[in-house]
Amino acid sequence: MKKILIISMLVFIISSIHVNAVEPTSQDNYEGIDVSAWQGYIDFEKVKNAGIDIVYIEATIGKEYIDPYFELDYENAKLNGLKVGVYHYLTARSITEAKQEARFFASSISGKNIDCKLAMDFEDFGDLSNNDVNDISIAFLEELENLTGKETIIYSDLYNSQNVFELPKKYPLWIAYYGPNMNLQDFTCNWKTWEGRQYTDIGNIQGIQGYIDRDIFTKEILLNDNSEIKKVTSEFIETNPSDRIEYIVKYGDTLWQIANDYNTSIAEIANLNMIGNPNLIYAGQRLTIITNTNYEKIAGVGKSFYTVIQGDTLYNIAIKFNTTVENIVQINQIKNPNLIYIGQRLRI
Repeated sequence: MKKILIISMLVFIISSIHVNAVEPTSQDNYEGIDVSAWQGYIDFEKVKNAGIDIVYIEATIGKEYIDPYFELDYENAKLNGLKVGVYHYLTARSITEAKQEARFFASSISGKNIDCKLAMDFEDFGDLSNNDVNDISIAFLEELENLTGKETIIYSDLYNSQNVFELPKKYPLWIAYYGPNMNLQDFTCNWKTWEGRQYTDIGNIQGIQGYIDRDIFTKEILLNDNSEIKKVTSEFIETNPSDRIEYIVKYGDTLWQIANDYNTSIAEIANLNMIGNPNLIYAGQRLTIITNTNYEKIAGVGKSFYTVIQGDTLYNIAIKFNTTVENIVQINQIKNPNLIYIGQRLRI
C-alpha cells in the first residue's frame, strides 16, 4: 500500500510539473539571434560559422522608421545561408494606427524572401488597458497576414504573456525569459508552448561587437511558404531618407551634442564607429554619421539601451535618460537595484 501511495504521489507531481510548464513546441531546435542597428556592422560569415541558424532582424518601428541596417543585414545574412526572420516594433495607440503600422511593415519587407514567421514586438503600452492592447495587437496581426499572406508570431516577455496578452491561439509565442530553466517549468502563461525563446541579452557571438540577444527557435517558427513577399504600398513611408556623412570632431564636442545636431542617437554613432566609451572622443576624430533617423521618436517608446560604465548607479542612469529607477528595475528584471556591473546592457 505504501509503495502504491508513493508511486501515485510521484505521478501526481510529475503530471503537475508538466501541466505548469510552458514548453517548446517541438524538440527540433535552431540556434538564433535577434539584431538591430544597435549591433552596427555584423560579419554574418563568422556568425554562421559560430553555429547560428536563424537571425531575426529589426525592420521597422512605428509608422515611419526603417532600421538603417535592415537592408544590409538581410542581404548579408541571406548571402551566408542563415534563415531570416523580421520583426516590427509596434507603437500604435489605436486600431487605425495598428493597421497603418502593419501596412508600413509589410511595404518595407516587400520583395524579400523571409524564412520565419513575421514577428510583432509590442512592449510599451502607455496608458492602454489590457483590452486595448489585445485589440490593437489583433488588428496589427490580422492586417499584416492579409497584406502578406504570411503567418505571424508575437514576441513578449513572461510577465506580459501572463498578465496582458490574451490572443487567439493561432498566434504563437516567442518569449523572452532569462531564467535558468530552458523549458520554463513551474511557470504558466496564456500560451502552453513557445516557438522561440530569447534566453539572454548579454550573449557573445563571433562577428558581432558587444552583447547580443540569443535565442532558441523550434522548427515551427519557419514559414510554410517562404516565397517572395508580394508588393505592398504604403502612404506612410516618409520621403526624407537617412543620409550618411563624415564628421570631424571639434574641440569641446560631445556625442550627445553631435547626435542632437544630426537627429540621430549616441548609440547609433557609437555603433557605426565602434566607440567603446561614448564619453571619450577627441578633436580631429572622423565619425561616420547616419542623419535623420528620427531617433527622438524611437527613444520615446522605450527602445534605448545603455551599457553600464565604471561609477554608474541606477539613480544617475535614470536621471540621464529622464526615467526612474523603478522603471529600469522592472524592464530589466533587476533583483537588487544596488548591484549592477560594468558592461551590463540595460533597456531604458
